[in-house]
Amino acid sequence: MPWGILECEKLEIVPGTALLRDQSDLPDDLRAVDASRLKHGSGKFSHIVLVPQPSDSPNDPLNWSTWKKDFILFLVGMSAAVVGAYGPMLGPGFVPIAKQLGITVVILSQSTAWLILTLGLCVFFFNPAAKIWGKRPVYVLCSIILLIVSIWGAVADNYGSFLGSRVLGALGMAPYEVLVQATISDLYFVHERATRLAVWNLFLLCGICGAGLVSGYIIEDLGYKWTFGLCAILFGIFGIGIIFFVPETTFIRQQVTSPILAKTGIQDQERGAQNEKFDETGMHVEYHALPRKITGNGSNPDASTEARHSFIRSMALYTGRYSDAKIWKIFCRPFVMFFYPCVFWAFLIYGTTLTWIVVFSVVNGVIFTAPPYNFSVGETGLISLSPFILCIVGECISGPLNDWLCIKMAQRNHGIYEPEFRLVLMSVVLVLGTVGFYGFGASIHAQTHWSGPVLTYGLANMALAFASTCVFGYVLDCYPRLAEEAFVAINTRNLLTFGLIYFVNSWLEKSGVLAVFNVLGSCFVAVCLLTIPLWIYGKRIRSWTARQQWLSDFMSDI
Repeated sequence: MPWGILECEKLEIVPGTALLRDQSDLPDDLRAVDASRLKHGSGKFSHIVLVPQPSDSPNDPLNWSTWKKDFILFLVGMSAAVVGAYGPMLGPGFVPIAKQLGITVVILSQSTAWLILTLGLCVFFFNPAAKIWGKRPVYVLCSIILLIVSIWGAVADNYGSFLGSRVLGALGMAPYEVLVQATISDLYFVHERATRLAVWNLFLLCGICGAGLVSGYIIEDLGYKWTFGLCAILFGIFGIGIIFFVPETTFIRQQVTSPILAKTGIQDQERGAQNEKFDETGMHVEYHALPRKITGNGSNPDASTEARHSFIRSMALYTGRYSDAKIWKIFCRPFVMFFYPCVFWAFLIYGTTLTWIVVFSVVNGVIFTAPPYNFSVGETGLISLSPFILCIVGECISGPLNDWLCIKMAQRNHGIYEPEFRLVLMSVVLVLGTVGFYGFGASIHAQTHWSGPVLTYGLANMALAFASTCVFGYVLDCYPRLAEEAFVAINTRNLLTFGLIYFVNSWLEKSGVLAVFNVLGSCFVAVCLLTIPLWIYGKRIRSWTARQQWLSDFMSDI
């Protein structure tokens, strides 16, 4: 393999490795594949082999028009943006809000920590629901919950009621932690995913960063309760959009991989391969029956004869069952995912980077309202303008650049794509994050002009913009069928976030900003350097997990 990625010698077909480009210099073992019978992209992507291969059904989300897919992503992405804002929106006003509620700033910051802890636990319950009954009912239910708790927060008149609205808000936030990325996997092909992941992350990070930008002046001029009121309005608008325009995206593709096509890796792992029959060219001609409990979209064994669903049918709240596995088994799978080294790496990268970013939202309201900066609440909110702008720049670059690099590297690699190609931009993450985290602590400690810490705060957020594209793109391409479980495992980082947020202001008061951010920066650098061995041994690691029969059996839907 080129560029230092070690080839696997123990498994012929490694999950994640796929034929991505139809070109003349294919490896010898792929020359027997009749590429003309494979489905390709269109326009400038006509040379790209679609991974995974869509079915013949007009109801397969992979076959939907691009505008329909992007509109679905827009609706869930905008909801994710408001969810992103819901947690840190009170940050700029911590001092006056604590005074109004008759509590200390430390207790108020702990309310955010309890929200994050509840969020981290809730994802374990919504994942089995989405895996068994589909994503649409979960999105609809949680949109209603978010509307209710936002109204509750707007009318809460004491700390107990305020805390209750915050904690229960985590119920509605949970699917936007784990399901949006899986929805992107449902809708888009490998060569399109990084760009769409960047779009989703752009919404999410702009919500997180833009929350303080808007809420500072809302708190200062109208009172903190109006931050909840604005959330209620937005959740109502986008909730209606989800109810009427976001169909079920989970789909059971009956087409399984033939002996010849297996070497291309173009098909996700599918169920029921043991009783297949093939024609003389190795193409599939007969399907294995699904378990009777599997009744969701795509369970029709002959997809080519399916009629296109009407609008009313496509918006049904319940479309059938998508997994035959026991609920307890699906509940436990995210814990088992930590036996997948690439998922554990993703947990460390995303967990530390996002947790450190959340720390900013908790400490900025304390740091910048005190000497030497003496910012007002509104001015403290304006600090978020830096990460807001740099996140937009980062996402606009990272997604398209990541997809472009993968296509180009596959071309240089004789048309074969490796998920490790997603990791190239981690070098950018390391540089941006190092400057951001170390620089913020140093500039605050040296009491530089406010532009120093504000710029480094933005660079740290820009690092997260690049990191999320690498992390989620890599995991999706390695284990597309286990997307929900993988993202639940990754988002157990909420437990880490809870622990740090719970005591960070006390730590800051005791040790000072420089010491705190030196520790955070060092942890960040350490986990980023783990990308080097993952790059070298990533393919062999994917082969190792595929060869562990107990893992394959436990993670099977049947």
